[in-house]
Amino acid sequence: MKKFQAEIDVMPKKEILDPQGKAVTGSMKNLGLSEIHNIRIGKHISLEIDAENEETANAKVDTACKSLLANLIMESYSFSVKEL
Repeated sequence: MKKFQAEIDVMPKKEILDPQGKAVTGSMKNLGLSEIHNIRIGKHISLEIDAENEETANAKVDTACKSLLANLIMESYSFSVKEL
């Protein structure tokens, strides 16, 4: 059994309103940073997984994202896996 590290990014889908991102965009203007715009806020998840190989680790992380870590109706996700 090998150990792997997964780095997962979950973001609101582009067609979904992101109120948190809109609020931060407005705050940037108040700070004099109006050149920063279209902010989207998501979440980053880091986890370790035990698996026989990288292919199995990828499959398990994908299942975790689809089943629990991302709401597929409103969010998209991407991830990378590397052996520790």
